[in-house]
Amino acid sequence: MKNECLAELSETTKRFGQLAALDGFSLQVWAGELLALLGPNGAGKSTAISLMLGLQPPDSGTAKLFGESPSMLTARRNIGVMMQEVALSPELRVREHIELVASYYPNPLAPDAAMQMTNTTPLAKRPYGKLSAGQKRQVQFAMAVVGQPKLLFLDEPTVGLDIQARTIMWATLRQLIRGGCSIVLTTHYLEEAEALADRVVVLAKGRTIASGSVHEMRSLVSRKHITCTTSLAPELVATWPEVQSVNLDRGRLQVTASNADIFVKRLVTTGATFEGLEVRSAGLAEAFTELTQEVNA
Repeated sequence: MKNECLAELSETTKRFGQLAALDGFSLQVWAGELLALLGPNGAGKSTAISLMLGLQPPDSGTAKLFGESPSMLTARRNIGVMMQEVALSPELRVREHIELVASYYPNPLAPDAAMQMTNTTPLAKRPYGKLSAGQKRQVQFAMAVVGQPKLLFLDEPTVGLDIQARTIMWATLRQLIRGGCSIVLTTHYLEEAEALADRVVVLAKGRTIASGSVHEMRSLVSRKHITCTTSLAPELVATWPEVQSVNLDRGRLQVTASNADIFVKRLVTTGATFEGLEVRSAGLAEAFTELTQEVNA
């Protein structure tokens, strides 16, 4: 059910000494979505996940997992987890790690199926301690999905992965969503959130500063990127009030403008020749940068 709330933080506060990691922070995770939790280092992303998982209690406010306390076994059997910091026995082989995690769940995938899904089958007989950093992340991902969780928490899952491994993980995440799994993803790779997320929540200083779809996040940034081939000199275009930056690259004018409509109208009225006009909205990375800079200003 799309309107089913799987995990929730309500007005939660968490302090570490004088540092407020979360400051009245609320969040809902809905069935059928991939929620990307974004923010600069120290924004409170990992703390929020820890509270939803019951790894630490909030100082105030409440945390719920499938309508129960996150510490309840009945709730925890519905989740899979892949955290940033993971310490696993180096002597155990990959298959043994996956089999061990599978034994915690009432209806897990077969270990072979989990390894096939995560492209870790070639690693099955290797000791975990002999793996590269990227291979360890792939194995941790297999361990997170082997229980067939309804809700999957992934904290910076693709750090250390090469391009091919990251592409495979992205495809697997899309497959899981289609299969009914919901996902909470934290990532510093904004192109990852842009490619995968149904909804984005941006944190800064322990608070939500923006939330919505990727398209809605982009729309928070009014500037547009405009390119064309024109007879106009870049030096002249740079004097127009709506132009924030201008560059000439291989004969094409590249402009960042605060108002694309005004720019195009001005371009037409100059009478200059132009062709190949393209207007592109700002990306999620630019929206994220602008939002977090405003908070820190």
